[in-house]
Amino acid sequence: MFDPKDIIEFLPPLLNGAMLTILVSVTAFVLAIVVGLIFGMMRLSRFLPLRIVAAIYIQFIRGTPLLLQLFFIYYVLPYGGIVLSPFVSGVTGLTMNYAAYMAEVFRSGIQAIPKGQWEAGQSVGMSRALLMRRIILPQAFRIIIPAIGNFFVSIFKDSALVSIITMRDLMFSGQLLASATFKHFEIFAMVAVIYFMISYPAAKLVEWVEAKVDITRRRTDGPEPVELPATAAARGQLA
Repeated sequence: MFDPKDIIEFLPPLLNGAMLTILVSVTAFVLAIVVGLIFGMMRLSRFLPLRIVAAIYIQFIRGTPLLLQLFFIYYVLPYGGIVLSPFVSGVTGLTMNYAAYMAEVFRSGIQAIPKGQWEAGQSVGMSRALLMRRIILPQAFRIIIPAIGNFFVSIFKDSALVSIITMRDLMFSGQLLASATFKHFEIFAMVAVIYFMISYPAAKLVEWVEAKVDITRRRTDGPEPVELPATAAARGQLA
């Protein structure tokens, strides 16, 4: 049974670990978006070497466990002279893993844009880079918001794996307390509650963002369809 004294005693170190969990997760998520977009663009590149490098990276990372990747970064790289702190190792491992999955999400989102958008932009003399930045990516981001949101919620839970590289996150803090006090039920029940209190608001935030950028609702609620940027530009050029 829970003793109020246990909660008072165990809560501060667990909350300190939770703060580190949030920091690691958010940092890795932001970096994974950037790296994932880069590799997603490489997958669609006209240059074969870039496509091959991106494909090898994505398939290798997705084909190996995140736990193994964390072990390799923290325990194996030092043999090659690369020594990283637990925090940097954890962020690097989560970033590399999630970036591989996000790269495919970005690729599919870009490819989901109608071909006519590309043709309309090219017809008014837009370069491929300008077309991608001004027309394609804004639409692609709206399409992939649900998938990116799922990754945002998942990364908080997957961050528990960084405890195996001695980072004092929420999970590792719970393990230390349990090994010292032998109150495994009380401590890990508190750990579970704290993880839920982190993940649930993140999930509700994702739902709110999805509602704000719901492309299906925008297509049906308005009195008339909205003309997309590339189509408008092409129409003006023809006029």
